[in-house]
Amino acid sequence: MARRSGSAQIGRKTGIKRKPGAKAKSGPGLVRQLLIAAVVLIALLGGFGLGLFFMDSPGEPQKAAKSKAWYKTQKPPPTMILIPDEPLIPEIGNGADRTLRAYEEALPKEIYEPPEPKLEPPTGGGQHFGGPGAVPEPTIAQSLAMVPVKPSATDSYLPPWRKFAVKAPATNGRPRIVLVIDDMGIDRKLSGEVVGFKGPLTLSYLAYSDDLQKQTASATAAGHELLLHVSMEPGNGALDPGPNVLKTDLSVDEIQRRLLWGFSRVRFFVGINNHMGSKFTENSKGMTVVMQELKKRGFLYLDSRTTGSTVGPRLARQFGVPFAERNIFLDHVNDVAAVRSRLDEVERLARRRGLAIAIGHPRRATLAALRDWLPGLEKKGFVLAPLSSAVKAPQE
Repeated sequence: MARRSGSAQIGRKTGIKRKPGAKAKSGPGLVRQLLIAAVVLIALLGGFGLGLFFMDSPGEPQKAAKSKAWYKTQKPPPTMILIPDEPLIPEIGNGADRTLRAYEEALPKEIYEPPEPKLEPPTGGGQHFGGPGAVPEPTIAQSLAMVPVKPSATDSYLPPWRKFAVKAPATNGRPRIVLVIDDMGIDRKLSGEVVGFKGPLTLSYLAYSDDLQKQTASATAAGHELLLHVSMEPGNGALDPGPNVLKTDLSVDEIQRRLLWGFSRVRFFVGINNHMGSKFTENSKGMTVVMQELKKRGFLYLDSRTTGSTVGPRLARQFGVPFAERNIFLDHVNDVAAVRSRLDEVERLARRRGLAIAIGHPRRATLAALRDWLPGLEKKGFVLAPLSSAVKAPQE
């Protein structure tokens, strides 16, 4: 059988019949097909673009995507700081509302000078929890009966607020300054810079920070004292205090569960202070649960005083919980000159009363001011002391 030509074989494969000896057509036909395909592709892409345009058109309301809380969208935490001089979490709102931060309440500007401490006698009832018909507030004797009995004085037991306390320098009659840095652990870079300061400082770590064991181990190795920064409900519902926040509408069991979750996150801390909490710290029911747990476990309490109506100090006295109160916030204005001015107020208060407790935050303006101020503190006649040295249990 004679072998067919190449063109005949091509025709058989493609289904195109050609006469023997005819040449395959090429050139303009192939080019025309490619041009048609290109036009069709461009049309499809153009239609897709128009569809996107009309989807975003103001005339067609779209279903808003459900936004996640800021602490669930930032991983790892250091990526939160995109611009060095910006706040830890970007400000929210416009105009006058831009003073509100997504992660904290507005810091009070007042300089708080507490009255001389005194024990309050049992009231026999007094204020009620949660309104009419609720359980009356317990007396001191009733409150102490709710918690386990401590080991006797002959035992070697030390509560955490003493066991993990940093040894305070000798004062020799000099006024003491306690410097607490809140919001530690989220921005690990700035938190690390704080740890690098010569202490002893008192560093309060947010319970939901990542890698807390490693971060707090570095802090204790550097000679600083530790607090747990417990998120509590703010008065402004637009603010997000983070996961496991203590809220006034929670049950006693749920408040306990959230508090114990925080306790499980850090080791070697002496006590807690409140993150936000202008609403929760005014609530006797919720704060009673907190004080019961602090008393039971031997922790101290620092009231950050985000509200002047806090019941924390009164309940701490009632339950026999060692406590202290914040005198001055350093950085309610995020500016180096403003922080330096507040540090001057800290010195004046310490000279007048013998003790001043200041709270700052890991912000660049605050750190810049402290970097200049801390080295000269001793020459000015002050002693930098840990928080535990500035509190006593009410029984003492």
